[in-house]
Amino acid sequence: MLSVEFEKWGQSVSDLYACGVNATHARTRERFVALYEIARRGTNATIWAAEIGRHFQSVQSWIHTYNERGPDALIFRHTGGWVPLFLPKPGG
Repeated sequence: MLSVEFEKWGQSVSDLYACGVNATHARTRERFVALYEIARRGTNATIWAAEIGRHFQSVQSWIHTYNERGPDALIFRHTGGWVPLFLPKPGG
């Protein structure tokens, strides 16, 4: 069974939760909370994916990415698509 290798990166299950709660982007929060729940419950990607309505391969990919490249690899980065023509003014 695929498991979250948080010790490899000097993290604990609580650290995964903190990363999820403190992340600024919703996709990053979702990824870290998924890893937290899988590690905490001792469950697998397929079960958790069904609970959150995601495809199991997406959740498996998050685990593989984390295990291979560490926590920074799960941070959402805009990599494509359209950029808004006008950005909102700071503070307003």
